[in-house]
Amino acid sequence: MEKFVSKKIKMKTAARLAAVQACYMVEYGQLPVDEVIKDFTSGQVGRYLIKEDINATEELAEVEEMDNEYFTKIVRGVQSNKQELEKSLALFLKEGWSFERMDGTLRALFLCAVYELINTLDVDAKVIIKEYVDLAYAFFTKGEPKMVNAVLDQVAKARLTA
Repeated sequence: MEKFVSKKIKMKTAARLAAVQACYMVEYGQLPVDEVIKDFTSGQVGRYLIKEDINATEELAEVEEMDNEYFTKIVRGVQSNKQELEKSLALFLKEGWSFERMDGTLRALFLCAVYELINTLDVDAKVIIKEYVDLAYAFFTKGEPKMVNAVLDQVAKARLTA
C-alpha cells in the first residue's frame, strides 16, 4: 500500500529539487537569478527528470507541480545570503573538507538546505533534513547522502541552541 502524501507536500518537495537545480545553474552557468527563476516557474526548465527502472533503463518522467513561491523564496534566499551560508556551513564540515572542494550539485544542495534550516521555522528540521537527504540519494550513490544527513543534523542542533 502506497503512503499518502498531500499535494502541498509534493509541491514543496518539487520546489526543493528545482531550487537545488536552479542554484547550480546560477553558479555554474553564471546566469542571472531572475532569468533562472522565470525559466523554472514558467516550466521552460526543470519539468522532467531521468528515472531508472529496475532494468536500469532510463526514461524521462515529468516532475510534480512545484510550489513556485516556495521555490522562489529558497533560490532568492540562497543567492542573497550565499557568503553567510557558506561560512556557516564551513563550521560543520569535517577537517580536510572544504566547501570549495565539493561537487557543484552537492554545494547547491547544502546551500538550499542550510538556508531552509536557518530560515524556515514553521517546518520541523527533521522534515527538511529528510527531504534533502532524499535529494542527495537522487543525485549521488556513495557517501554523500550520509554526509548530508550528518552535517544538516549538526546545523539543526546548532540552530536549536542559538
